[in-house]
Amino acid sequence: MSWNRTHTCGELTLNNRGEDVILNGWISTRRDLGGLIFIDLRDRYGITQIVFDETNKELHSQAEQLRNEFAIGVKGKVLQRDKETINPEMKTGEVEVEVTELRVYSKAETPPFEIKDGIATNEETRLRYRYLDLRRNDIQKNLLLRSSLYHTIRTFYHDRFFAEVETPVLMRSTPEGARDYLVPSRVNAGKFFALPQSPQTYKQLLMVSGFDRYFQIVKCFRDEDLRADRQPEFTQVDVEMSFIDEEVIYSTHEELMALLWKKHLGIEIPTPFKRLTYKEALERYGSDKPDLRFGLQINDLSDIVADSDFKIFQSTVKNGGRVVSITIPGQGALGRGALDRLTDKAISQTGAGGMIFMKHYEGEITCSVGKFLSDETMKSMAEKSGAGDGDLVLILAGPAPDVYEQMGALRLIAGKDFDLIDESKTEFLWVTDFPLFEWSREDLRYYSLHHPFTAPNANGVDLLDESPEKVNARAYDLVLNGSEIGGGSIRIHDTELQQKVFGILGIDKEEAQNKFGFLLDAFRYGAPPHGGIALGLDRIVMLMAGAQSLRDVIAFPKNQKAQSLMDNSPDFVDENQLKELHISLRKSALSES
Repeated sequence: MSWNRTHTCGELTLNNRGEDVILNGWISTRRDLGGLIFIDLRDRYGITQIVFDETNKELHSQAEQLRNEFAIGVKGKVLQRDKETINPEMKTGEVEVEVTELRVYSKAETPPFEIKDGIATNEETRLRYRYLDLRRNDIQKNLLLRSSLYHTIRTFYHDRFFAEVETPVLMRSTPEGARDYLVPSRVNAGKFFALPQSPQTYKQLLMVSGFDRYFQIVKCFRDEDLRADRQPEFTQVDVEMSFIDEEVIYSTHEELMALLWKKHLGIEIPTPFKRLTYKEALERYGSDKPDLRFGLQINDLSDIVADSDFKIFQSTVKNGGRVVSITIPGQGALGRGALDRLTDKAISQTGAGGMIFMKHYEGEITCSVGKFLSDETMKSMAEKSGAGDGDLVLILAGPAPDVYEQMGALRLIAGKDFDLIDESKTEFLWVTDFPLFEWSREDLRYYSLHHPFTAPNANGVDLLDESPEKVNARAYDLVLNGSEIGGGSIRIHDTELQQKVFGILGIDKEEAQNKFGFLLDAFRYGAPPHGGIALGLDRIVMLMAGAQSLRDVIAFPKNQKAQSLMDNSPDFVDENQLKELHISLRKSALSES
């Protein structure tokens, strides 16, 4: 039987001096000084130092058997610490509890790693013993921040008359993009549900139903390869609104972001946020999610070098490609060894075929291909690149848009290598006017850049038949410090236009009716204009917490193989379960496992 605590391990101060208290928690550290045994008792609220005095021999003897991570309860009196033992870094650092009674709730084996912040333990061990990893203060702080964000987000939307509606977790499979997780139906032999990649169609149906403002904090699932900022199951803040345009989405969610950063981080976020079109973002920063915490904007040198004697520049521009540069301030004296290493990075990490550099140093302009360029051309290149004395210019040439993306990757490398990124900044950005479609060279067909329910810009509807690649979408992404944290669009609400977009995507009327007939039918009964956004909650918490991985802000995450090492899932199931589900496994699946 446990004692009900009177206080947590993070709240006692000098105001409690002389009080009799009960504390419960885990032993964080133990120091045996002979006559006195000091223990730091930890719970999720903090740490309190407790003391066992040898004057109580029986109690002192019990304390000698205590070890780290034992779960214990103590009764005792709050005392003021000696002046020389005060810990000003802790809220409880001026007091200690002299123990008068002890209960050991459970003993603990020696943990596989120390329960403290900043441990060097490999991630596999941490995930295998996640319940121990979760005792660490930095992980608990992340999850408590996440918990607080849930409350703030829900309150924000409820205060603005949004209805919180749960949509199905078992839905039909509509594979378009990432792979679905499939769920076999026992009572419908041979048929499958899918776990939702997004509640997209359901939230549009809610708009048809008259719920003009909807939100949900929802689990979504994608069976895809993982990275540090992706998980097979993830949480998003899902939002849809009727009778609105993009500006309402922008202003509402700028207000939400400003509230989150002010309330939980104490940071004032200026609004409205900056905006760039997709074309501007790509041509200035080489990315559709640019990091604006540092400069190094891309410069186009194509017109200057088109007629130069350097054949690569000539042929690139002649064939419709571009020659682009970024300028690294103050690095004009960089030595050849460092430049060679930077060139190797440019080739290996960006996909560029090579890198050219130009130095503006001590009044002289030199270039790694300078023998093919006139002094006047190099001077014009330096001016167009914004390079002054002491600066270094990096140049790439190639087909567009590839060369912009390669330079965008090189820009990030340079920003990190030369310590140009201001980590104290919080730079939000809307990226707008994405192309509606992207052409796949491999499949020789169009795909939706966002999803097939995204509306085209009004001035692009007439181009759908003849030049769909020229049509922009009413789509937008919310970007923070180089990470996409949200994306959405104004939706198509007209059946005829939706059928036309399906047709461009290679989805004929029969397939469209089979996959999306419920949505198309609903549009026949008075569909309002509507649009929305989905915010990646895991990623937002990761950025707010300054964590390096989504796995540090999710209680029980999967590893990079989409496995939970702690409970060994996914795993094989009993043959009888498979029979009930009308499923048989191929031999190749068993051998691959």
